[in-house]
Amino acid sequence: MPENSSPTRFLKRCNKHRTSAPESFSAPGFCLTAEKRRSFRSDENFKERRLSLSKATVKIMKICYGFCGSFCTVARSFAVLKQLVDEGHEVLPVGSYNFLHTDTRFGKAEDWIKKIETLCGRPMIASIEEAEPVGPVLKPDLMIIAPLTGTSLSKLACGQSDTPVTLAAKAHLRNQRPLLLALATNDALGAGFENLAKLYQRKNVFFVPLLQDDPLKKPNSLVSVFEKIPLAMEYAMKGKQLLPLFERT
Repeated sequence: MPENSSPTRFLKRCNKHRTSAPESFSAPGFCLTAEKRRSFRSDENFKERRLSLSKATVKIMKICYGFCGSFCTVARSFAVLKQLVDEGHEVLPVGSYNFLHTDTRFGKAEDWIKKIETLCGRPMIASIEEAEPVGPVLKPDLMIIAPLTGTSLSKLACGQSDTPVTLAAKAHLRNQRPLLLALATNDALGAGFENLAKLYQRKNVFFVPLLQDDPLKKPNSLVSVFEKIPLAMEYAMKGKQLLPLFERT
């Protein structure tokens, strides 16, 4: 492999996060940092949490978690991500190009990436080359995209996979495992509505319940109820859609 190739650069970046690869993510570079792993072993609250989850028969899963560029909802998504990590799930983060490279009034891209990588204990997938192993190698139990923009919605509906998030989704679906989408777009009831309908009827694709966030000023806008992602996960893992799909404002 050439020294300057994208996979080589990615593996070098991964080395900053590597110790020994955990069983759930055995591919090179996708493992908890030594500091994070020591924290997990020594944190009594974490152990108690895992024990209580075990008693409650909660399944600890491998989850691929994607971020797209609906920047006003990233903070809500990050709160859900933190909840999943705290519950003990192994999370592999991936970002769209817009999310990875765009600074907005809701935060700098670099800051969000650092927060996500620190929380998950591994680098974000940030290129096409890095996203391809999600399906054949990493094989997560579930993939979540939160937020999912109208642009990425249309790409998924049309079978386009030219960003890290959309390729990771394509690679994941090849394993016949659930893909959960938390949509957030100003045009969901406009040009994006047919794309929503296409994906709604597609096998192994599920949506987090949606609501109109501002029916008067933005009549075509829909935003997922991010707080219902954990419940929607439970339904998706059983092959079911959490209903109602559209909630009252």
